Order: sequence, then C-alpha cells, then structure tokens
Amino acid sequence: MAESNLKKRSVLVGGVRTSVSLENEFWESLREIAAMRGLSVSELATQIKTAAGAGNFTSAIRVYVLDTYRRSLRREP
Repeated sequence: MAESNLKKRSVLVGGVRTSVSLENEFWESLREIAAMRGLSVSELATQIKTAAGAGNFTSAIRVYVLDTYRRSLRREP
C-alpha cells in the first residue's frame, strides 16, 4: 500500500481551533465543496461537526465528502 499522505491542518470549528488529519484529496474536496456552497472551509466544517455530534469528526468529514460526490453522481440536491 502507498505511503499515507495525511496532512494535519488547523480549522476553526464553531470558533474553536481544531487540528484535523486528512488526506490531500479530502482537503481539496472539502475546499471545492465549500466554494460551491459559498462557504469557507471553517463554516462547512462547523456544519459537518454540528451534524456529526459527538462522533469522530475526521470520519464525519470523509463521509460528508463521499456522500456529497455520490449525490452529485445521482444528481440529487
């Protein structure tokens, strides 16, 4: 298996700076989705965290990105 390309970045989530480790592809996708929705990455991350509740935030981001692209393939809103 290829070497991990995890990148740890700091994101403001609900006004609190939080470190998140994601693969570059997920960071790029998160930025793309935020831009398409007219949001900053921090605003989108806050929405994802709010929806995820107490669950694993990093996993919630990955699932959110995957679901967003899956919905776009099916052309769902």
